[in-house]
Amino acid sequence: MNKAEAQVILATELLQFRTMSYEDLQRRIGSPQVVERVGASGVLYTLEIEVFWDNPRDIGGYLRVIASIDDGGFLSALSPLSSDFIIDADGNFIGE
Repeated sequence: MNKAEAQVILATELLQFRTMSYEDLQRRIGSPQVVERVGASGVLYTLEIEVFWDNPRDIGGYLRVIASIDDGGFLSALSPLSSDFIIDADGNFIGE
């Protein structure tokens, strides 16, 4: 997998989620999104983006959004490139 190319695609997709409101993200809990994107090299990448409570015991607290990407190769499927962010109910990003 071309990690530089995959990182650009991953960041672009995750940016769309960073612009969503807390309420919009909350509605996506339990519904992972899987999308395919073609990189500049022509390689097909699969991304999975999932929203869940950062602490399952604190419903209504922080939300964590995790995105991962791979090119379908054996090694990248076993260890996909990933990124995440945490957001609070006021729309503030945590740890940044």
